[in-house]
Amino acid sequence: MVSDDCPCGSGVKYEECCAPLHRGGTAGTALALMRSRYSAFALGLEQYLLDSWHASTRPPGIDLDGDTEWRRLQIVDTTHGGPSDDAGSVKYRASFRSGGKPGLLEERSRFIRVEGRWLYVDGDARWR
Repeated sequence: MVSDDCPCGSGVKYEECCAPLHRGGTAGTALALMRSRYSAFALGLEQYLLDSWHASTRPPGIDLDGDTEWRRLQIVDTTHGGPSDDAGSVKYRASFRSGGKPGLLEERSRFIRVEGRWLYVDGDARWR
């Protein structure tokens, strides 16, 4: 089971932060969706990741690496993506360990809102 703290690093308990979205709730902003997707990676929630991905760019499946431990999410900036926007982006850094080695993913993710629901479209990623 998940510890009390949300994996997204919001400082809020998981049950009050990303869990409602993982159970079918709707993110109010692109940032909230981005945080919930990070938590889904950390928790291995493959179906949630697919369900929150726009159909035009969604892969047929995701094979999450069970050896990857997602350690920390840092939000760098956001552009639009608020409750009254239909598009937005979030730039973030996510640190992880894989195969015993540290790594860093930097990405500017793009999101759109379709019929009131935020969806991940794509991103410009850099792995280090």
